Amino acid sequence: MLEQSEKSVSAPRNPVVVVGAGHAGGTVAALLRQYGLTEPITIVGEETIAPYQRPPLSKAWLKGEVDADDLMLKASDFYRENEIALKLGVRAVRIDRDAKRVHLNDGEEIAYDTLILATGSRARQLAIPGVALDGVQALRSIADAEQLKSKLGKGKRLAVVGGGYIGLEAAASARALGAEAVVVELQDRVLARVACEALSTFLQNYHRARGVIFELNASVAAFEGEAGRVTGVRLADGRLIDADIVLVGVGAIPNDDLARNAGIPCRDGVIVDGDARTSDPSIFAIGDVTQRPLAVYDRMHRLESVANVLEQAKQAACAIAGRPTPPHEVTWNWSDQYDLKLQMAGVAFDTDEILIRGDPAAAGFAVFHLRGGRVQAVEAINAPPEFMMGRQLIAAQRPIARERLSNPAVSMKDVGA
Repeated sequence: MLEQSEKSVSAPRNPVVVVGAGHAGGTVAALLRQYGLTEPITIVGEETIAPYQRPPLSKAWLKGEVDADDLMLKASDFYRENEIALKLGVRAVRIDRDAKRVHLNDGEEIAYDTLILATGSRARQLAIPGVALDGVQALRSIADAEQLKSKLGKGKRLAVVGGGYIGLEAAASARALGAEAVVVELQDRVLARVACEALSTFLQNYHRARGVIFELNASVAAFEGEAGRVTGVRLADGRLIDADIVLVGVGAIPNDDLARNAGIPCRDGVIVDGDARTSDPSIFAIGDVTQRPLAVYDRMHRLESVANVLEQAKQAACAIAGRPTPPHEVTWNWSDQYDLKLQMAGVAFDTDEILIRGDPAAAGFAVFHLRGGRVQAVEAINAPPEFMMGRQLIAAQRPIARERLSNPAVSMKDVGA
């Protein structure tokens, strides 16, 4: 069993049901046991394997550096030893809030006292001809990653539709395996929705130098194939890009249908408070599926990151176990591409200034996004001190000296002081 905290929960409770057996669901269940909850916990998941980490799928998994055991959140006997029931290979289809029961697609009903929605998000689909061809896929699961991996290697070509982080990571992995990679992006630069132009330009140049081809300002009209399998991507201008496999990464949609159909308010995700609680006091939601408050920015926002999953899992577990609400954290994320370690913190809401610290040509720099002289976000390439101090500056929300921040000769410790 996990070592319990000094403050245990002894009040009788009915079962806790977690819908979603991903990183969020597995984490919140483990935290509930760690925080002393003794009542039954059941995790319901559509996949047939226990909760696992997804970030390595586009990187280490594709390159064959890890196996399924390496991805598991917990060892195989963890759930049995901690009396956490795993009900896998089934889908929750309805919540009966009056009866406090979750209906599954196999006909079973599970009673709950507390329900946690950790249903994540799904890949946005393209409504174009050929989308159902074999070899046109997303990258959301081990099964997706294994299918993609089987088609990569020397003499193969990967076409990535959408220049987001997952697509760029997959392109880098493809090149490491000796495959060709082409990235098709509708905007005039990659990462247009989530990163500044300086970072986009740097990453595009870095990928190009390693053989990745970019088709920018390019719209996909259709996927073409033979005998039911994709053979290429047809662009709106008529050109055909040959491909052995196509990865579509054009954003994600929160899986909030279950909550929405139960009458729980949703707006691009399930709306929750600082304890990850929905409008129904018995129902919590965590992870990619939520529209949550960001205390630093005094607004609601939906995040897709492991850091967000961990923070909200703590919030929900503390509220359920009767512990104080944990301090709010500054959100962060990361991406590994080739020998680059990209670390990001905060969200660049309504910024009015950008400062670059370091030398992009040397592949070691950071981009700071400011608002009124205060750091709102940082994007750091191979620059851990800038990332770590950047998170602290975002949390502090105090004015900084611009000339010191932009000067690499001044240590980040001194900048923070």
